[in-house]
Amino acid sequence: MSLVTLADVLQPALRQGYAVAGLVALGWEDMRAFVEAAEAEKCPVILQAGPGCRAHTPLPVLGAMFRHLAESAGVPVVAHLDHGYSLAECRQAVDCGFTSLMFDGSRMPLNQNIDETAAIAELAHAAGLSCEGEIGFVGYAGGEESTGTDPQEAARFAYETGVDAMAISVGNVHLQRTSISGGLDVTRIRAIEAVTQVPLVIHGGSGVPIDQRIALSRHSNICKFNIGTELRMVFGTALRQAVNRDLDRFDRIAILQDTHEPLVAATRSILRAFTAKRC
Repeated sequence: MSLVTLADVLQPALRQGYAVAGLVALGWEDMRAFVEAAEAEKCPVILQAGPGCRAHTPLPVLGAMFRHLAESAGVPVVAHLDHGYSLAECRQAVDCGFTSLMFDGSRMPLNQNIDETAAIAELAHAAGLSCEGEIGFVGYAGGEESTGTDPQEAARFAYETGVDAMAISVGNVHLQRTSISGGLDVTRIRAIEAVTQVPLVIHGGSGVPIDQRIALSRHSNICKFNIGTELRMVFGTALRQAVNRDLDRFDRIAILQDTHEPLVAATRSILRAFTAKRC
């Protein structure tokens, strides 16, 4: 269909009661599978280039790959910079054809986070793009601990930055391999919804139980779930099996082809949960 912005896909989701998946890409094989899955489910998809991906592949290359997939896809595709940490990095993403910038100032003091996120939002909007910010801090499994989002700080952040989407910390954790016991803090989510109408984002969506993903997609202002670890595990398992299946096989293209169908199938299942009412 076309390359679109984050606001283009999240505003309809907010109005109609569904969510869009932000899928963390690490290379050509997974991003291609993500788009194929989205086309099969007739759903929009957000391709995300995070810090790990960018450390391996330069932004100009990622931007070109995202745009190529989007321009040949039959569904809306967002080219999204995930966890940008500086104005310079976000400006480069604009120059490389990304349509959405996520600036992560969550480790900063509140005032600094607001000021720097507002500058990124201004940059994005001037270029006709979208901006996502983060308030509160989403921690990492086995690493930094989370700091929950304060609803009043969230209201101020949304108003003063002008972001198109707001990532919040409500019990979610990055790099979670299993479902979080008890799921997300719905009471905190409702308190945030009461003071702002900005589409909300859950980073670390792999740790959210599937039933809660479905419920929150349909009955909350959470319009975007980031999914990375869950699909990396599928890819890694398929790759390991492909290598071990024939120890004499050495052509990496042939080996990587064996990851495609398992990854498409797993991605379709994830997308279906977010958009079941529409697909």
